[in-house]
Amino acid sequence: MSESLKTFVRLAPTLAVIGLLFFGGLIMGLMRSVNYMPVIGLTEPNLDAYRAVLSDPDFLRSFGLTLHISLTSTILSAVLAVGSALLLRRSFAGRRLATFLFQLNLTVPHLVGAIGILYLFSQSGSFARLAHAAALIDRPADFPALIYDPYAIGIILQYVWKEVPFIGVIVLANMQAIGQDYEAVARSLGATRWQAIRHVLLPQIWPGVLSASVIVFAFTFGAYEIPALLGASYPAALPVLAYRSYTDVDLASRPEAMAMAMVIALMSAVMILIYTRAARRRGGR
Repeated sequence: MSESLKTFVRLAPTLAVIGLLFFGGLIMGLMRSVNYMPVIGLTEPNLDAYRAVLSDPDFLRSFGLTLHISLTSTILSAVLAVGSALLLRRSFAGRRLATFLFQLNLTVPHLVGAIGILYLFSQSGSFARLAHAAALIDRPADFPALIYDPYAIGIILQYVWKEVPFIGVIVLANMQAIGQDYEAVARSLGATRWQAIRHVLLPQIWPGVLSASVIVFAFTFGAYEIPALLGASYPAALPVLAYRSYTDVDLASRPEAMAMAMVIALMSAVMILIYTRAARRRGGR
């Protein structure tokens, strides 16, 4: 038996469980989204749920809001993560402590962080009360609405706070593996510090930044708990809207909820495809 076959046999039980849970749920959701449920007598698939969803203004608003949340959170997190990694790779007093503090919230659950954001940034939270005590505003209710707002600022704050260390750890590991020799050569040939970073370092760490960003985008696009806790009731993020449809007393809403779930899954698949193509294109150079 070859080594590769032995490895596959060892991984087979784990892969079987993952495949059953993931693909089984995905197939069942797809079947329900096209009204194909033989158990209850629905044996003629159709796309009525998708037509209803894609023509619903509420769905389109929720889709746009969710796309805004994911793109903004991912871009801000990636930019801040790269900047933080550039600072943390330097030698300075307290570097180990700074790196530890930078990575500290990786162990904090998203829900715990969301509650912290709620207590800090809501119009009855700590910052609103401090601003009122400092006579910056007349009353705490005058504090800018950063929670339950239509622009999802509170949700984005939570995701950026949580995902910057995630991307930053990956980027920092890449930078430490690459070292600074290539940048030193570029500087010796007359490049400025910024030119060495832009034309030498960034292209080398781009695969790591891209892979981590794809993970962050896919997660933030499909996450439910943070938009449910910090988001406005209307328009709601797409996972929240799908959950509301699924738990509606009208069972006719179930196929539409499954159609929304399939759209979320499709967006994640598109991001994976984009990453795969970008990685292959870069690998072919």
